[in-house]
Amino acid sequence: MTAPSTAIVASTATASARLRRTTAALALLTAASLLGACSAQSQPDGAPGATGSTGTTSGTGAAAGPELTGELTVYAAASLTAAFDDLATRFEALNPALDVQPIVYDGSSTLATQIVEGAPADVFASADEKNMTVVSDAGLLADPAQLFASNTLVIAFPPGNPGGVTGLDDLTKADLSVVLCAAEVPCGAASQRLLAAAGLTVTPASEEQNVTAVLTKIKADEADAGLVYATDVAAAGASVEWIVPAGAADVVNHYPVATLAGAGNPTAAAAFVTYVLSADGQAVLAGYGFSAP
Repeated sequence: MTAPSTAIVASTATASARLRRTTAALALLTAASLLGACSAQSQPDGAPGATGSTGTTSGTGAAAGPELTGELTVYAAASLTAAFDDLATRFEALNPALDVQPIVYDGSSTLATQIVEGAPADVFASADEKNMTVVSDAGLLADPAQLFASNTLVIAFPPGNPGGVTGLDDLTKADLSVVLCAAEVPCGAASQRLLAAAGLTVTPASEEQNVTAVLTKIKADEADAGLVYATDVAAAGASVEWIVPAGAADVVNHYPVATLAGAGNPTAAAAFVTYVLSADGQAVLAGYGFSAP
């Protein structure tokens, strides 16, 4: 299927990404098969958790329905990149006849606009409820969106903290280069709420269309500081340093996910949403620093 221009990636990069995902998926599938075989040998038929000749499970953790096949296209907020790549790999391992396409990541407002304009997505995962509402109001949800995670903001800066940032007040200093998400993007809207609650006005050196772009500039030492999600700095490791600003706990982004109306693969889309909401899916998200919805 043809993705919008902003989602196009080089064919070699896509092939490489798919190869890495397939390799990981096969490893997970092999491990799952071995565990299943051991379990079947150790439990008699009819025992709790035993798998008989008619008992199978799917990637949703429920009784299996039709085998998931074909392709699945997911649009997700940029802050979900690491977690959703992991979820997609695991979901493919559980459903080996299904091909999860390289997930399209961007700012939620950008993705919502693309979906409303006809982008061929099966699932949409937004970093806020506002942009999911845009898609819902356009009549493009197959089912009501469901919250699956939450996130909070931190102040990130290059290693060594060259700007000497100790709190939100420092972001107002004229001699500091501060990067923020644009106001229409979930991380930007949250940043504005956080700054407004502190009675502060910040003039950023640039406003980015997704949180990944903000973090990239900080990691490249092109900015003294910026507001990003706690999950982003967790994934960045030693490439950035960070502090939790005052009031962060009062500014929380809640993430909704939904199957889209007109999805090319509605069965797989619904199953993926169920997997994200499942105990296994929630454990993966927690491992990447996301909090409960």
